[in-house]
Amino acid sequence: MWTRFTATLVFLLSIGGSVIATPSEAEDRLVVLELFTSQGCDRCPPVDAMIRELAQHDDVLPLALHVDYWDYMGWEDSFALDANVHRQMAYAPRTDRRRLFTPLMVVGGLDPVAGFTPMKVIDLIQKHRGVDVGVELQTTLQGNRVLLTGHSERSFGSPVQVLVVHFKPQATVEITRGQNAGRTVTYTNVVTAWHDLGRWDGHAPMSVLVPRPEEAGAVLVQSPEFGLILAASRLP
Repeated sequence: MWTRFTATLVFLLSIGGSVIATPSEAEDRLVVLELFTSQGCDRCPPVDAMIRELAQHDDVLPLALHVDYWDYMGWEDSFALDANVHRQMAYAPRTDRRRLFTPLMVVGGLDPVAGFTPMKVIDLIQKHRGVDVGVELQTTLQGNRVLLTGHSERSFGSPVQVLVVHFKPQATVEITRGQNAGRTVTYTNVVTAWHDLGRWDGHAPMSVLVPRPEEAGAVLVQSPEFGLILAASRLP
């Protein structure tokens, strides 16, 4: 049965070609979307589905950050990480509710979007694609490791954080208890690990070797105190 959520999502996808750049039209800037979600949250599946569709665009990197504070409802989220909850706690003061809730999406490390509001997400993707911060990342595969290099047009006022995130491109879960009992949900870009590579002041180029992820991964350069994601690049 179609719901208003499904209908809105189909409308979003039908105009997606004119709103989100195709790979040939896309700028180099990769926009990161962090979705805080839970297998136990009955309002999350429509947003999980939206993430799955957005992941088909090369200029967007959606990440599913599963949290555990819904586990008490009867279903333990098999992908939940303490690090995901920590990130959401850092973002919480920017939200209207100033507390933890799902579904919550954070666009570019800066702009929170609560619930299923696809057009607002598209507008924010366009906004972040147009930001020029003068930071360039390159990744080169070297055996079972990846050489990460970074250049900045200027030094940063405060050193920025360099992170590597590993994720599973797709995973399907049959949920048998809790609010989503009886649903089978396919999740996209499920975060499995975070690695802090340290700080970078931008004064000199950055160069570091990192292990190649087993499935998929990306590097993020983020402003201090969980601020704007200045640059991101998928790992080969």
